[in-house]
Order: sequence, then C-alpha cells, then structure tokens
Amino acid sequence: MAVPSPDLGTLLRVGPFDAALRAAIRARGLSLDRLREHLHARGVSVTTATLSYWQSGRSRPERRDSVRGLGQLEAVLEVPAGSLVSLLGPPRVRRSAPAEIGRFWPDERRIDAAVSDVDTRWDERLTRLSQHDVVLVGPGREELEFRSRQVLRAEADGPDRWVVILHLDEHDRPLPELRGLRGCHAGRSVHRPEDGLLVVELLFARPLLRGETVLTEHTLVNRAPHPVATNYERKFRLPVREYVLEIRFSPEALPAVCRRFAEPGECTEVVPESGAVHGVALNFGPGRYGFEWDWPAS
Repeated sequence: MAVPSPDLGTLLRVGPFDAALRAAIRARGLSLDRLREHLHARGVSVTTATLSYWQSGRSRPERRDSVRGLGQLEAVLEVPAGSLVSLLGPPRVRRSAPAEIGRFWPDERRIDAAVSDVDTRWDERLTRLSQHDVVLVGPGREELEFRSRQVLRAEADGPDRWVVILHLDEHDRPLPELRGLRGCHAGRSVHRPEDGLLVVELLFARPLLRGETVLTEHTLVNRAPHPVATNYERKFRLPVREYVLEIRFSPEALPAVCRRFAEPGECTEVVPESGAVHGVALNFGPGRYGFEWDWPAS
C-alpha cells in the first residue's frame, strides 16, 4: 500500500527544508518566475535558478542576505513566519572549491581532477561583477576563437588569480591557444586533450585587497582542424551580476535556427541581426547560459 506524502503543515514543522519549500510553492500555485517577481517587488533579489536549487535540495539559503530574503519568501508563500527559516538549522560545512567546480559538466570527476592541479582557493572570494564573452564563427561554420572580459571584486585580502576552464565536445581536436592577455598573465595550466580540457590560471599583477576590482581579458584561439560550431555556453558555479554573450557569425555562414537558453529557466528562439546574436543575464547563477543553433541543410 502506498504511503501518503506528508502534508504541508507537517513538512513545515519537521522538514526537510527543500520538501517543505516545494510543498509551499505547490500549494501557493506560483511559478518560480512569479515568485521571483514578488520577491523583487519586496526588495529581494533572487534568481529563478536559485529558487529551483533551494526547492530541489541542491543548495539552500546560507548567507545572511539569503536568510533575510527567505523571510519575505515565507510571506509570499503565505506560510507562518519563521517556519521555513527554522528548518535550515546550523550552516552546513561547505565542500572545498575544487569539489564543486565541475558540477555543471557532464563528467564532474574529470573537471575536479583537472582543477586539482591549479590554485582555486580564491574562487569564492571573487565576486563576478561582469562577464562579456564573444564567440567568432568562421565562413566554414568553424569555431575560430572565444574572447572573454571579466570584472571581479575581491571580498577578502589576497585573491591573485582567476581560473579559466574550457571543454571541447570533440576530444580529437587540438586544444586552443591562450592569447590576448590584458590585466593578467598566464600561470599554471593543465592540458588534457584526451578529455577536451584546458585549465589555465590567469594571474593578476598583484594580490587584491578587500573591495578592490580587477579587469582581465583573454582570448582562446582554436587551431586547425577547427571544430564545427553548434553551441556555446558559460557555466556559473557562483552568481554573476551581469553576463553578456555574443555569437558573431561570418556573413557566409548564418544559422537556420538559433536558440538562447538559460538552465534552469528559458529557451528562446532568436534571429541573428547583422550576422550576430546576443543575450544579457542579470544576477544570474548558479546555472548555464548560452546559445545553440542549427545550420541550413547542405
């Protein structure tokens, strides 16, 4: 005989937190997008991705501002004040940064193994203020290069590097070359062509003091034989204030269909204008954001 699921009242008393939040959202009948809008109107900035992770148990509110925002979420969901907050209990011990970095890749273990050879200790002490990626696609539908510009802010004294991870879907292709460095220089790198992985430390001119910002730029240039371009995405383990992604196609090779996606969240068909598409995400992450496209039949 099937065992009935606990009702909302029971879950709000005994938890667990994610199950209680899921039940409260279901009872209120609001989508995650509508919840985000209600919270924004109350002065709480939270993404649909974050709400999704909270209700799935993948993460939970732990920072002080997140816990305060949870109090507003209780009001929106019309549950007793403090009922969800009380289910959080003491803060959980965070896993080390390397153990979390691979979470959005198909094979997390390979990513974790690669980044274990570089220094990622400052990753969580750098706030992603702005990230701008430009992908160039050539006349033969090939991936030519990826340009990236990021603005980071130190939340503690000491951060001196940013770690770049690139994964090629086709593992028989040569790994790209790092060029066009500005505001940084290359440190240690890990090349694993058999896994399609390149990991590089971008070292700042000096360690940052708390509150200082740094602007870095770099370009990854593919080598022949170039892979066929069908998609590009940026994975965010931690939130970014502003993310801009441009895909620039050669006039001789325009896609038949192009879609912008944010996981979790959206998938929208877009039409290239002047041979390019772009997307802007604000206060995004954790999650994946990118474009995918189909080429016309030959």
